[in-house]
Amino acid sequence: MTVQQQLSAYTREPDNLRAIRYRTSGNGHGSIVRLMSPSDLGQLIKPFVFLDLFEGEASFINRMPMHPHSGIATVTLITEGNLRFEDADSGKGMIDYGGVEWMRAGGGVWHGKEMSVGTSQRIQGFQLWVALPPELENGSVDSQYLESGAMPEVGPARVILGVHQGVQSPVRAPAGMNYLLVTLSLGETWTYTPPEGHESLWLSVSRGLLAAPDLVSAGEMAVFEPGNGAVTLKALREDTVFVIGSAQPHPYELALGNYSVHTNPQALREGEAKIAEIGGRLREYLQQSDGAAVPVFK
Repeated sequence: MTVQQQLSAYTREPDNLRAIRYRTSGNGHGSIVRLMSPSDLGQLIKPFVFLDLFEGEASFINRMPMHPHSGIATVTLITEGNLRFEDADSGKGMIDYGGVEWMRAGGGVWHGKEMSVGTSQRIQGFQLWVALPPELENGSVDSQYLESGAMPEVGPARVILGVHQGVQSPVRAPAGMNYLLVTLSLGETWTYTPPEGHESLWLSVSRGLLAAPDLVSAGEMAVFEPGNGAVTLKALREDTVFVIGSAQPHPYELALGNYSVHTNPQALREGEAKIAEIGGRLREYLQQSDGAAVPVFK
């Protein structure tokens, strides 16, 4: 049976009623494709506000500059290859398929050098930003580096954020959002039922081809119509890998800076002022570090 014949049969199944509302293949720049920003699709599916798909020679990670954030948390997820991490508070280790760096930027942080090339020549993964609620957006920084063995699995899904079928992620994320990494074999079907209240639903494919029920190819992101309905997905190529996220709506406007997302202009001003203060200390450190490793600055 051809892919189109499989798709035609699949879309006749009665439970595939939740339609894709938007889809994008993003804008590429070198090894990074920007699939979502806070000014576009992030407005529709907040608290998910930003998504990059990165792929290429692993050496590109060493060219990442130090940069600031506030008001958000970043989730860096590896889908191919591996990266090393080194952090003064968390030690050293290796993150490979299904491993995660979680960084809650809160009131302000500079980072970009805590991850470096591992043993693989190539690397692939996603970086997701989630907007934080008011009680956390100007709060303390919280980092976690979780190797793949620490991430729980439910069937073909790894639970990166939230709770899926009673299984809790170890990531210290705010409640009300799920983020899963799923790998399906050719012809395998999987149904995701969002928790009650999770009206936002989206997915992005890093490898393979997925019927959702419309085709979603590698490198694409698809946003579903808002609601609470389940979605049934089928792999049309071997080892189809994708991430899927659902969440309760983030009930705040997005106040946007260059590296920051907050719930209001005053919180944004506080975050950007803190970023500037930390940046001054970082420059002093770099002048005196003599090539030493650069920690996460907070």
